[in-house]
Amino acid sequence: MLATHGLLDDYQRAPFFCEMMDCAKHDPAVALIAERLGRIEPAELARRAGIAEAELYNQGITFTVYSDKDAIDRILPFDLIPRVLPAKEWDILERGVKQRVAALNAFIGDVYHGQKILKNGIVPAQLVLGNSNYRPEMVGLDVPHGTYVHVCGIDVVRDETGAFMVLEDNARTPSGVSYVLENRNMMRRIFPDLMDGIRVRPVGNYGMRLQHALAEIAPSNVAEPQVVLLSPGIYNSAYFEHIFLAREMGVPLVEGKDLVVENGCVWMRTTAGLAPVHSIYRRLNDDFLDPDVFRPESTLGVRGLLDVWRHGRVAIANAVGTGVADDKAIYAYMPRIIKYYLGEEAILSNVETHICGEPEGLQYTLDNLEKLVTKPVGESGGYGLIIGPHATRQELDDFRAVLLADPANYISQPMIKLSVSPTLAGDRLAPRHVDLRPFAITGRDTWVLPGGLTRVALREGSLVVNSSQGGGSKDTWVLE
Repeated sequence: MLATHGLLDDYQRAPFFCEMMDCAKHDPAVALIAERLGRIEPAELARRAGIAEAELYNQGITFTVYSDKDAIDRILPFDLIPRVLPAKEWDILERGVKQRVAALNAFIGDVYHGQKILKNGIVPAQLVLGNSNYRPEMVGLDVPHGTYVHVCGIDVVRDETGAFMVLEDNARTPSGVSYVLENRNMMRRIFPDLMDGIRVRPVGNYGMRLQHALAEIAPSNVAEPQVVLLSPGIYNSAYFEHIFLAREMGVPLVEGKDLVVENGCVWMRTTAGLAPVHSIYRRLNDDFLDPDVFRPESTLGVRGLLDVWRHGRVAIANAVGTGVADDKAIYAYMPRIIKYYLGEEAILSNVETHICGEPEGLQYTLDNLEKLVTKPVGESGGYGLIIGPHATRQELDDFRAVLLADPANYISQPMIKLSVSPTLAGDRLAPRHVDLRPFAITGRDTWVLPGGLTRVALREGSLVVNSSQGGGSKDTWVLE
């Protein structure tokens, strides 16, 4: 039975689906968590939140905002109130993510080999071949186990009925998993009484799983593959995560200057001389990976790397050219892509999407701009979009001109009434909108981290959860 007084007394989540209160109606463990929260004094919760913020600062758990000249490195705001997923709901998400990853890998493999899906007219050829992330260098290149997307982040939301929907696919270099693991560590230290007796699936084996998958794709003639994490360096927005994951995997963190190609292989410079490298988890974009192939001025990558990869003497994750699959225009075709390759209906549905590069989609978007969320196909982080119902007339008029100048760069979607979760707001709990990014690791098979990154829009009424736009994160509990 839920508490009749306390922190949740004045909590008003209507008209949105609430991740805690609605799930508590059907799951005793969630109801118990809500009851425990209701008994906590606001001052005590504020005290624990202060401890958590101090720990984040002391541990250097930050992200970078390039657009803010005054505060480049920031602590990612952390909310102590967990987002809880009952086991049955997680089962739907897990199966849906695995299905989506399988379809993404099949699609990318086809794009760079037979292109049957394009020839059969399921996906417009120009949408793929004209995509800035399409890499002709990948045509005909085989990869171990047919896996191109080794680390995938699928952004999922819930609507007002509680139904899960995919918002976008992240198949290039998805970030944020370090916060998942650190958030769990933080909750264990700060809120052990809330977790007491609640069977929550662990997340601490992510590093081991990732290292194992990277070893699986290494050249088959190597008994003990050397895995490294390739980072652009300290000025990258996710550099904290690069350090964190290298430590979790127990592998060296390297930059381009630390690697060299000699005698058809990749080597790492060490104090003892050159050491062979067999598998590279790269956290920099295609353009900077190999100056012999892409940007000749790049100093972040490794000259000659792609040639070694083509000859099967090193593995690269994620594969080059995966960006054709996480384009927001391709996203609109994902239900058809799943059906085409897997012969199945999508377990997780898409949000209705209008492609502005098509005449019908553009006209619909122009006619309904004030009702829609319109965003560029290649951007991330909440940049370049407009939320029609929240925009001023001048903002809509200005955006209309931008859209007409380059319609192929935009898609539009209806504004979803995103689910909410109780979030600490001053001395009370208030509903704030959330999304979820489950992370999938694929070598021979796919494993999904139980939970993922719950991002929360900390500003009242805001729908933008991205850290660069003022969002924070929560620990995500998947119940056994």
